[in-house]
Amino acid sequence: MDSKDSTDHSKYQSPLVSRYASKEMAYNFSDMKKFLTWRKLWIFLAIAERKLGLDITEEQIKELESHMNDIDFERAAEEERIRRHDVMAHVHTYGALCPNAAKIIHLGATSCYVTDNTDLMLMRDGFDMLLPKLARCIDRLANFAKTYKDTPCLGYTHLQPAQLVTTGKRATLWIHDLLMDLRNLQRARDDLKFRGVKGTTGTQASFLQLFNGQHEKVEEVDRLVTEMCGFTHSYSVCGQTYSRKVDLEVLMALSGIGATVHKMCTDLRLWASMKEVEEPFEKNQIGSSAMPYKRNPMRSERCCALSRHLMVLVNDAYQTAAVQWFERTLDDSANRRISIAEAFLTADIVLSTLQNVSEGLVVYPKVMERHIRQELPFMATENILMAMVGKGADRQECHEIIRQLSQEASKQVKELGLENDLIDRIRSNKYFAPVHDELDKLLNPALFVGRAPEQVVRFLEVDVRPAILPYLHLMEGTVELNV
Repeated sequence: MDSKDSTDHSKYQSPLVSRYASKEMAYNFSDMKKFLTWRKLWIFLAIAERKLGLDITEEQIKELESHMNDIDFERAAEEERIRRHDVMAHVHTYGALCPNAAKIIHLGATSCYVTDNTDLMLMRDGFDMLLPKLARCIDRLANFAKTYKDTPCLGYTHLQPAQLVTTGKRATLWIHDLLMDLRNLQRARDDLKFRGVKGTTGTQASFLQLFNGQHEKVEEVDRLVTEMCGFTHSYSVCGQTYSRKVDLEVLMALSGIGATVHKMCTDLRLWASMKEVEEPFEKNQIGSSAMPYKRNPMRSERCCALSRHLMVLVNDAYQTAAVQWFERTLDDSANRRISIAEAFLTADIVLSTLQNVSEGLVVYPKVMERHIRQELPFMATENILMAMVGKGADRQECHEIIRQLSQEASKQVKELGLENDLIDRIRSNKYFAPVHDELDKLLNPALFVGRAPEQVVRFLEVDVRPAILPYLHLMEGTVELNV
């Protein structure tokens, strides 16, 4: 086994990164971005402290800036092995490159100055990646709903045939929930604040000492660093960490995507089993190693599998928020390294896959028509009854005759496995002669979809377009899956 094989294949790698995630989201939670962000935070702190009068030189700041990208990961790992402290390992690794600035790195700060603030920045950037992807999914499904707003299909309640809907109307139910997710993601993103410059237990005591008791300068260094990091506000109070309820709100928003997508893709899987709608299926794609004819909805199945993982990750955030003692306990750290990154990575994969599905949905109206013909005769009986009454028939007598014919037709379907012949029975019954010429009109599926087409149009105009308007400049591009 050569060294490359050993490096690439002899250790477990999370499929979230190695198999599925986008490059941009994988980088967002990479060690490279994390530790670069730590170094930016140290530079920003030094700049703010110098501006407010501490003994920090421009040369020291330039030295830090010139070596910001020179991360010696091997040295940092060795430092952490010795010191058992990841932040101090990187302080010493950075300081070795910047001997003149080493003494002012991390001046007045606690570890959470870099770890917590970095997490908040990564989550903000993660939201900025997810929001356009979610908007694109909504846009693609909106186009689908518009295209098929008039295409009737069987509605289902209790997974039993019910009153007709349209294919486009069914899609609006998915879009409705995705719009809720868009709102929740935007709100969670906008609610994020910066931990800022708060010191060891959140009291800013170390900074008050650095600035000789000048409270206004402590407040100003907090404000300056917050602004340099792209936030408008920092949390007014915190312990050693920002409240872990923040992580809970973030993961709740992300887990909501999982619930929505799981429901939608379950619908698509059921729909595919009826052969009415299919997800994209590529020319050389193999559905089954044993059954060559199969066209399995593997993309929707993947969405469901990953959505389940996404939905359960919020439980980590609940537990972590609940078990923090006083100003902080470290039992949050290892859990958060996994749960936060995996929540964003999983949401990213789910949305990318969903966009791919939404862009290639195939509809088979003829199959829908056949299924409608199997059920519509029973649904049309009320229309036939009213038409007969309009011709002077006795309502109760007509109802009883239709009931008897319906029972006979039901026996044909359920006991003999034959087609629904209720309409043929009505056509051959002289009692219904007054409406024989109207039966085709009375059986027009368009008469049974209610206001579904109009509801689709209004929903797209009133709810959908305004919601995705801020993302219109980001709507281009399709998604191709590698696996």
